[in-house]
Amino acid sequence: MLFPYEEASWSAVDGAMFMGWGTSLPGLTTAIAMAICVVVLVIGQRSETAKAKAFDKL
Repeated sequence: MLFPYEEASWSAVDGAMFMGWGTSLPGLTTAIAMAICVVVLVIGQRSETAKAKAFDKL
């Protein structure tokens, strides 16, 4: 019924199902995710520092 294997179970799957396996895609996507995380952390730290400075002036 529209399932590519004889039985509808993950036990029938053998081998990698990820299309980018064996290429640089996993490393590239990990590097992109790491860069995004660092950018978000830096922006958040700048925002919190600016807010803290506003309270320090009072």
